[in-house]
Amino acid sequence: MTTSTQGPLSGFSILDLSAVLSGPLATMWLADQGAEVIKVEPFHGDIVRFMGGGDSGISPTFLSANRGKKAISINLKTEAGVNVIKKISEAVDVFVQNFRPGAIDRMGLGYKVISASNPGIVYCSISGFGDTGPYSHKRVYDPVIQSLSGLADIQRDRETGRPRMVRTTIPDKTTAITAAQAITAALLSRERSGKGQHVSLAMIDAMIALTWAEGMAGYTIIGNEDKVPPQLAPDLIFKTSNGYITAGAVSNAEWQGMCLALDREEWLDDDRFSTPGGRVRYVSERLKMTAEVIATRTTEHWLKVLDEHHVPSAPVLSRKELLTHEQIIENKLIEEMDQPGLGRVRQPRPAARFSGTPAKIQGPAPRLGEHSREILKHFGISETAIEKLFKDDVVR
Repeated sequence: MTTSTQGPLSGFSILDLSAVLSGPLATMWLADQGAEVIKVEPFHGDIVRFMGGGDSGISPTFLSANRGKKAISINLKTEAGVNVIKKISEAVDVFVQNFRPGAIDRMGLGYKVISASNPGIVYCSISGFGDTGPYSHKRVYDPVIQSLSGLADIQRDRETGRPRMVRTTIPDKTTAITAAQAITAALLSRERSGKGQHVSLAMIDAMIALTWAEGMAGYTIIGNEDKVPPQLAPDLIFKTSNGYITAGAVSNAEWQGMCLALDREEWLDDDRFSTPGGRVRYVSERLKMTAEVIATRTTEHWLKVLDEHHVPSAPVLSRKELLTHEQIIENKLIEEMDQPGLGRVRQPRPAARFSGTPAKIQGPAPRLGEHSREILKHFGISETAIEKLFKDDVVR
């Protein structure tokens, strides 16, 4: 297998046994940065292939988590299939899996086995809750982590008190970002020491680490727990006379600008709002007053005057509108490409830009088992052995 990429991870190879989102997203971002990623799937494929209009075996979500990878389909319930993975693992830099704890060891593909033949491998295990504890055996999807991490409580409806989910898979994506960063950190460590290692990551750990800075600020000081008010302040969405905007004032200068933009200079003399701490303490009152004023004029008016007074603000875009927003276009963020099975598609380019080793979308998402023969041949398996693997229904 050859690659023309010059990304920062060019020359590194990843064997990806993960499914759904957390693992695949992590390895897809690493593929964008130049790593060669081999996606391993059972014969029925990663379930995401068929979620959301994926009759062809390529759904939009599957594309967005698996673009630029090579694919091999293996029956890991057979000894021959396990041996294929062991063979490939001897020559790759990274091994990623997100089976439930204990499953990969029962397959005979745990860290001890894989590292015995490749001591330099970075082996990343992703789970919902870790290897031990009362929840370690449970099946897990994004809403479970949103519930247990406190995120649903942070989103609680201020009128009814009902916890709410964020309507995108934040825990999966947070775990993916954490995994990608941890894998590159372990590779950097290996470059210095020559030693590989096992990187273990639980979704619940990644999510609580993400929300802690402000979501758990009230619980940071030990002994202060009973004084923490519920997080029921309104969000920063304001209805105008013809749409919605967001606007926020954190610093004293921004608060002064907000008052001037809204033509409410008298608020500057209100002791409740004279300090950043006071503006947080009386946030509900402050935002209610702000909303009443903003409702009287158009979106266009408020964005103009808020910007003139250096108050952070923006229109609330629909998902369709963001595709044509001037800043998104200026950033050249959305790229178009051909995806077999879907046609012409949009994808966001890699977010981080590297001046010397540019990252890029490496290609479309693979069909199930599309590169099986190519991969087997590349890792030194003979034509005779390959034919037997196909004949015995070990590989497709």
